[in-house]
Parts: sequence; C-alpha cells; structure tokens
Amino acid sequence: MGTRSRPVIGLTSYLEQAQTGVWDVPASFLPKIYFEAVTDAGGIAVLLPPQPVDSEIAASLIQGLDGLILTGGKDVDAARYGQEAHPTADVPRKDRDAFEDALLRAAIEQNVPFLGICRGAQVLNVTLGGTIIQHLPDVTGSTRYSAGGGQFLVNDVAVEPDTTLSSLLGGDENVAVKSYHHQAIDELAEGLVVSGRGDDGVIQAVEMPSVDFGVAVQWHPEEDAKEDLRLFTGVVEAAARYREKRRAPVDER
Repeated sequence: MGTRSRPVIGLTSYLEQAQTGVWDVPASFLPKIYFEAVTDAGGIAVLLPPQPVDSEIAASLIQGLDGLILTGGKDVDAARYGQEAHPTADVPRKDRDAFEDALLRAAIEQNVPFLGICRGAQVLNVTLGGTIIQHLPDVTGSTRYSAGGGQFLVNDVAVEPDTTLSSLLGGDENVAVKSYHHQAIDELAEGLVVSGRGDDGVIQAVEMPSVDFGVAVQWHPEEDAKEDLRLFTGVVEAAARYREKRRAPVDER
C-alpha cells in the first residue's frame, strides 16, 4: 500500500489526570499499542481527544477520516441506557461518552468503516439502543473476564460462521482472546448481530450488517497485535477501499 493510499484512522482516546515530569494535569492519551497496530496494518493513526461536540462537528471530523476505532476505557454511563449505576461501576466519563456517541452516529451515517474494542463494543450497543450487563460476576459467578490489576486473562470465543468476523479471522471457529472487562452487552441493539460468544453465553463480538464494515469485539486485540493483526488489518483495508471510493472521479454524464 503506497503512502498516498494509506487510509487515515481516527482512534478515540482517554481523558484522565496524568503525570509527566513536573506536570500533573488532565490529559488525553492512548496506549501506544493501539496506534502501533494501526500503522503496522498499513494505516495512518490520528488520535481523537474527548471534546465538546454536536452532530455537525462530529460529521466534520468523520469527513476527515477513512476509518474509526473506538478504543477501550471506563464504563459507559449507565444513565445512557436508562439504569442506575452498579456499585462497581467507574465514575462516568460523560464527555467521552457524548463524544464517541456522536462520532459513531456520524460514521454510520457516512458509512465510514469502524472497529469497536471492549468499551467500544458497549458504546456501539448503547448508541443503537441496547443495554449493558453492569457486573458480569453477578451473572456468571466468575471473574474470568477481569482479574484487575492490569492483568489480561485469556478466554475462548466461539465465532459465528458467515459473519464479517469469521471472514477476518480466516474462518476460525474458535479464538483465544485477551480479556479485561467486568461489563458486557446485555440486550442487543436493533441492527446488530452477534458474531462471537463465550462458552458461558456472554456476547463477545457484534457487527452491523447495514454498513460496509462495522465490527466490535469485547476483547483487546491490540494486546495480541504483534502476533495477530487480523482485526486491525480488516478495518484498515476497509478504510482503504472507502478512501478510494471517495476519491474516485464522479461520472458527470
């Protein structure tokens, strides 16, 4: 893929209190492994900090991108899907919730390829009207998806055949993934289909058939990106196709 044809992929980022040198300030950041995975897959990574946004601003931002990745992070505000927060829930990042909701709606409207990762899968479901299991151990009786302390746990996911996810994974029926989440999709939003589940029935991947490329996974593929770039390659290649289609000359006849 030539430099001029490399698609530009926007990645949402965290907004947290951060220390560097003598500074201790609110800052936007994203772990390097996310944007390394994009560049290794042939894309150009652009970080998108949470900021005040409306539908017009979101549409303008998305117009400047060829693809979008909704990254991991804190729990989605339970109020966005009509519930009270569970005692274990994170303090909501309402600015990030609103920003990513607007970006996602604009991406869907413009048919810009997108990939959701962990929180990103939950944002997609909530944006489209679904709900979230707020604390998986209450349902599964297990902490198999989140040990805490920054330790990723390996879980198996059964992949649904004849899905975009199955195609991206080369037809693999089962994949071992790295998990770090205590929440997951509950009521599935209209317009989404399940493309992967754990052996306990927990939804691990969804996709949106009405767009050219809309995939979201509950696990963290960036943690395996050096060995397995398939999901990042999928969104980057879809973004390249979108870029070429958008730049194609219009037949004025």
